Amino acid sequence: MSVPDAPDLGLPMAVPAEGLPARVRIHEVGARDGLQNEKATVPTAVKAEFVRRLAGTGLTTIEATSFVHPRWVPQLADAEELYPAVSDLPVSLPVLVPNERGLDRALALGARRVAVFASATESFARANLNRTVDEALAMFEPVVARAKAEGVHVRGYLSMCFGDPWEGAVPVARVVEVCKALLDMGCDELSLGDTIGVATPGHVTALLSALTGADVPVSALGVHFHDTYGQALSNTLAALQQGVTTVDASAGGLGGCPYAKSATGNLATEDLVWMLRGLGIDTGVDLGRLVATSVWMAAHLGRPSPSRTVRALSHQEQ
Repeated sequence: MSVPDAPDLGLPMAVPAEGLPARVRIHEVGARDGLQNEKATVPTAVKAEFVRRLAGTGLTTIEATSFVHPRWVPQLADAEELYPAVSDLPVSLPVLVPNERGLDRALALGARRVAVFASATESFARANLNRTVDEALAMFEPVVARAKAEGVHVRGYLSMCFGDPWEGAVPVARVVEVCKALLDMGCDELSLGDTIGVATPGHVTALLSALTGADVPVSALGVHFHDTYGQALSNTLAALQQGVTTVDASAGGLGGCPYAKSATGNLATEDLVWMLRGLGIDTGVDLGRLVATSVWMAAHLGRPSPSRTVRALSHQEQ
């Protein structure tokens, strides 16, 4: 379908605000974090076309898949088939690797950007990795070391940075401690995850201030917000005000977390792009093409996109 691109109408009107970055890199997670939470398995050919369409919007970083055991995430069991089908694209295609076996599989297919997935809380570490936080970090050390030895870029995801469904509030100092451990083992960048969507702007500001106060460079930090309580965009703005320039988002607002039932969808990429355009911040993303891509994927999934921007620009029923 054809979707009108709002900038042709002069909307949103760009009104820059002081103290914000000129450009933001969107780390698109829809094809991995989004689709891994689907009850029905999406065909490999549809996934590959989804990634290709996302690349056609101007997104430069598109997380492609996860090399986890199929028993844990059956929706991504086709990683060996999917990655070669999109590896020719002129974009960065990070993949998730939970252990050395996953790294082996990714490297064998030529992956040059990988990610490990840690937790700031013991309860989620047990639920997600069947290990304590320290045991999980120990498992990642050889993975990160080998990846770096191969010249591969490593991202460290850190879940439950703002709250945990079993433990409640998570101390800022604990998050800083695990972030430092991931950087010390060699991670190039960190993604701070609000896995169940309970963060608020003041909390975001406090955590980022604590991290920079602990000599963690803001250039190494990205943010990953879920919109459970409608706070994802306000939290993103708070992060931008602290100097963050990498924001995770999911086309059409797809995704959640299979191990945290209270986690709802990720921040929708379209909603993020709309806000950033209104702030005069460059993303390089064609909003019309992105909306059309999410409408296309929503049709394959059999339901409308939860993104407000997708619904507004595609005239889907509210």
